Amino acid sequence: MRDYTKYDIWKGGIEISIKKYKLTKPFPEEEKFGIVSQLRRASVSISSNFVEGCSISSEKEFKRFIEIALGSVFELKTQLIISNKLGFTEERLLTELTEMIDKTSKQLNALRNKLK
Repeated sequence: MRDYTKYDIWKGGIEISIKKYKLTKPFPEEEKFGIVSQLRRASVSISSNFVEGCSISSEKEFKRFIEIALGSVFELKTQLIISNKLGFTEERLLTELTEMIDKTSKQLNALRNKLK
């Protein structure tokens, strides 16, 4: 079992989730169960899947959960682009969050490659 609190991946995922919740707060009410819900679930899923993988002793299974977390990263990034194109996000906030997401994505990729 791995101590997930020592990984920057986990810390970054938590920060992404917090920022995403703040970012979606002013979204239109009609999007509460649409894009807002999708964005929030994807952002929470990054750190959640990583933590779940940390609880498994098999490196093969840990790698699988890292790949699931990476899928959530790509999903979140796509949803952010859609939100921006719909005019729901400011360019500055999009850039800031995208940089955080890209950093976490690189960390997940590096760890996944290390497990190969």
